[in-house]
Formats: sequence, C-alpha cells, structure tokens
Amino acid sequence: MSDAVELARAKINLSLRVLGRRPDGYHELRSLVVFAETGDRITARRNTDLSLTLEGPFASSLEGEADNLVLRAARGLRERAGVASGAHITLEKNLPVASGIGGGSADAATALRVLMRLWNVAPEEAALEDLALSLGADVPVCLDPRPALMAGIGERITRFPRFPGFGLLLVNPLKSLSTASVFRALAAPAITATPPDAPLPVFCSLDDLLAWVNEEPNDLEAPARAILPEIDDVLAAVTETKECRLARMSGSGATCFGVYGSVTEAEAAARDLSAAHPDWWVKEAAVSGVSDSG
Repeated sequence: MSDAVELARAKINLSLRVLGRRPDGYHELRSLVVFAETGDRITARRNTDLSLTLEGPFASSLEGEADNLVLRAARGLRERAGVASGAHITLEKNLPVASGIGGGSADAATALRVLMRLWNVAPEEAALEDLALSLGADVPVCLDPRPALMAGIGERITRFPRFPGFGLLLVNPLKSLSTASVFRALAAPAITATPPDAPLPVFCSLDDLLAWVNEEPNDLEAPARAILPEIDDVLAAVTETKECRLARMSGSGATCFGVYGSVTEAEAAARDLSAAHPDWWVKEAAVSGVSDSG
C-alpha cells in the first residue's frame, strides 16, 4: 500500500452528564455520542521515519504544539506492534481547534486505523483500546465512528445496534474554550463509588431519540455559556433555523449543533446561517454509522 487516507469524523455529544469528580481527579461521565460525516483528513505514506505535515484552514492553530497527538498515536502503535518502518502523515485540519467536537481525539484514533492498514498490523482489541485511552479519554470511542453510549471517563463504550439517521448542523463562533476551565466552573461534586451504567436505550425513530436526549442535557453547557457568552448567540441562531428539532452545545464547547429530520433540512439551515453570520464556522453533515440516512 502506498497511501492510506481516512476522514477523522467530528464527535458530537448529543448528551453529556457529569456524574461527579472521582478521587483520582477525573470526572465520571455519561454521554450519547454520534459522529458527523465531516471532519479532518489523515493521509499516511510509508517512510523511514515518523513525520507530520499540517494542512487545511485550521492548521495554523496547531503549529505551536510541541508534540501533536497524531504523532504520539503513531509512536505508540509502532512501539506496541513492533513496526520498524515509519510514515509521513498529513493532517488536513478542517475542524476548529478546542471546539468540543473531539477533533484531536478523532485525529489520533483515525491515525491509528490508517497506520494499521499502512503497516499491515492488527493489535488485539484490548491492547488497541489501552493505547487509545493512554492518548486521551475520548480517543477510544473515536476508534469506531458509530453512535455509542459512553460511561466512566470514556472507557466504557456500548455501540448501538440500531440508530436513526438525521441531519446535523455544526456552528462555532470561532472562539476556543478551555475544557479544564469549563469543568472548574461546573464544580462537580466528589464521588467515591462508580455509578452503575445506565441501560442502553432503544431508538426506533428520531422522535424516540429526541425524547431521551431532552431528559439528558449537557451539564457543561451552563458553565461554558457563562465563560463565553457568544455561545448564547449561536444557540439562539441555530434554534431559529427552519425545521430545527434540537439545539445544544457539544462537549465543553464552543461548537453547538442543530438536529434536523434530514440532511437537506440541515443544508438549508447552513445556507441561511452562513449568510447571516459569515464570521462563524458553519457546516452541515449526515450522521455516520446509522441505520438509515435521515
């Protein structure tokens, strides 16, 4: 194989409950995650050593990083799989950085998948998940971009055997938001015992999904809005678009999303919002790995 290429799909938290702060300092979470058919792009080509080139509209946001997560993923896989050769990796950065849609985590997970194909290696599932978790709490769920319910710090993952399709609108005011600062502002209560995992819900339709999500908010949204008031403007604008079924913030922000009955409706909303707010990042997308196209 000469080149291996794959889309690093944006991760969207339809819900995000922060159940408490554990003794080790991590937060116990419960989150329903989907992946959008839009994102960064990872390309890998065989090389004698490991190297990384940054391209794309948001590449400059990463140029000051001393050690990109993609390179850390590549080194970890090469070491664990006993690979002698290297790779030249190109990261086309199309997603805003520090925006609550798992860009860095998706990049790392996609780099692992791409390099496994390029190097023709297949680590055991447990070893791969352990490597992914060592790179970041959101990396394991990004290894398989299908709808999932996450628990713990992100390591307990259950995929949905069936999931309705729908259209997504992603909007970011092009303001970065520190995840650590949002968690500090939340001030989650301390817990000493691991809460039991919730049963996997069954969604036969988009109505079923939205009914469940409406009972499971994003607990980070209120503190994020207090730190960055522009999120209020984004949520209001998304809510006012035609056919919007739900408007909410993803992750720790500042990206917000709208849910629509179809990708066509999301595309129409994206056109209207882009015209009204040309200084915002606006993108429509389908949902990856669903039972129907929405």
